[in-house]
Amino acid sequence: VQLQASGGGLVQAGGSLGLSCEGSGRSFSIYDMGWFRQAPGKELEFVGGITRSGGRTYYSDSVKGRFTISRDNAKNTVYLQMNSLKPEDTAVYYCAADRTLSTGVARTPGSYDYWGQGTQVTVSS
Repeated sequence: VQLQASGGGLVQAGGSLGLSCEGSGRSFSIYDMGWFRQAPGKELEFVGGITRSGGRTYYSDSVKGRFTISRDNAKNTVYLQMNSLKPEDTAVYYCAADRTLSTGVARTPGSYDYWGQGTQVTVSS
């Protein structure tokens, strides 16, 4: 599957931004989907993920309560709604697809098989 992330931009602290990640091809629903981010000089960080059916979501402690992940398998799209943004949320955000069936979603980048190109999110103070 090929993934195309979009929706990044510049927003003030406290604001909101929504990202989308559209997958090409068929069988999008066979993938668990994850969102990661990478700030300058830092490692790739797990933001959250959603199971292939959309029934369960998982978040890192740093975004829990502020970010929401959802998906629409009919549209081959996964979403990341980001509210109450902070300057420390500034990063390049990536979506990724994991075809391995598991009980939850993977939190390590190496577990994912396909990646989108990344979209920049900048939060000004």
